[in-house]
Amino acid sequence: MFRGREMRVTIAFLLALTTLLAGCFGGGETIVEEEEEVPIWFDYQMIDPIPAIAPWEFTTIDLDLNQSTSTSWAVFDKNYGGNCCEHYLATSTEGTILNIGGEYPVWSHDRGHEWDTYVPGVFTDPTCRTPVPTNPGQEGLGEGSIVQATNGDIISMSWFPYIGADMKLDKFYAILYDESEDEWTWCYNRMTEPFYDRSWQVEVVGPISSNIGSGEWASVVVSNFWHQTQNAGGQISVDGLNYYNFQFAGRNSNPGAEEVDLNFSDLPEYYDVNKPHKEMRAFPVPSGGLYFPQYFSDGTSAFLDTSLNWNKHNAEFPSEYCQIDSTGALHCVSLAGTTFTHHLSYDGGSTWSTQNYSDENWAQIEEWEFQANGALDLFVLNVRYQSAEGPDVDVIYHVREYSESMEPDTLTYIGLGDLDSTSGAGNDIRFDFASLAILNDGGVVVAYHDSSDPDPLFAVEVEMPIYGPINQN
Repeated sequence: MFRGREMRVTIAFLLALTTLLAGCFGGGETIVEEEEEVPIWFDYQMIDPIPAIAPWEFTTIDLDLNQSTSTSWAVFDKNYGGNCCEHYLATSTEGTILNIGGEYPVWSHDRGHEWDTYVPGVFTDPTCRTPVPTNPGQEGLGEGSIVQATNGDIISMSWFPYIGADMKLDKFYAILYDESEDEWTWCYNRMTEPFYDRSWQVEVVGPISSNIGSGEWASVVVSNFWHQTQNAGGQISVDGLNYYNFQFAGRNSNPGAEEVDLNFSDLPEYYDVNKPHKEMRAFPVPSGGLYFPQYFSDGTSAFLDTSLNWNKHNAEFPSEYCQIDSTGALHCVSLAGTTFTHHLSYDGGSTWSTQNYSDENWAQIEEWEFQANGALDLFVLNVRYQSAEGPDVDVIYHVREYSESMEPDTLTYIGLGDLDSTSGAGNDIRFDFASLAILNDGGVVVAYHDSSDPDPLFAVEVEMPIYGPINQN
């Protein structure tokens, strides 16, 4: 296991011990040696021995020593699951990279050397309520969402807003990977809600028993645009294939109080990968259900239980954006102006420790995302900021051993940082949202955009510490 701070302490201890013992074996002279501080990348290794398809070097800064170096990353363009304006990245517990920035789920089991794509076949799954066939690969331009559930299934959907070969608009295709069957399948859903900008998707931990059916889990999908502007609800499914319209609780409503215990420990590894995109503004609850921090207008939280009923939890979180990792640690990130605060709780949200992030070069925050991995004791913050000079700059903060110290170890500049892009339709240079994931070996997968490509890219960390305990198994 990599331990940057422990290495420095060990070196300092040995030097001190040498000084103390010098008088015992010599003439009593005092030997004074300068303490040598070693950069954090001293023990970095190339985690992947196979050369990347497109290798890049990015600048990494040791924040303790204020020293910089170049580290190796593998870079991928929109042909690996993206589109003109974004990537939607996730990872699985097995170390698979998932992307559905474009029309269909795309994945790699080997850090990006070989890739596969699931394109729906002509006919839907036999269980579909609406057995409408498709023209495989001819559905038109699309985009979707994807995440691994806590039983190993992969829940996903794709929205096709434009006319395809079937002459339909705003098509909702539910896409499911059934882990027990090792099989992908799909359903057409009759709802034609426009998911302008992007869909967000999250698991409701089960078992579910509700008026729309039962299942191991439920899947909630919302439109980024409608959910944020009108609280207009979303869609829900208990099988990952057949979705129903689903109304969210009103922000000023009082659906009834419910006690929710968020104090967990030693959770399955799925909780290091099942965090949805932060704009879902929710996280799965290990004992069952889905939690929405700071949901109601009075600052309290909403809880969707395993009967798919809404409840109020009289707890006030420091942010809407939170995650529970596999250690049971609660991570929340808030943004005030151009200052981020990472909030960390080990007692279910009763008490919090904090760490701030800010930089005088941040004129404005454009996009951001975060991810924690409890098994690796790793927290990562991704920031895309507009610099005072104009261009947008993508950076990654690593916090290794966050359980010991919340201070970031390194800052890495992802890409060239030389392009001013804007989210939203109609803009010539678009980067619509940040996307971030962590592989089970600790490698970061992150979206960015610079002048080296007309469309957004994503990078996979290659030169890095050897983490444990996963890599020791």
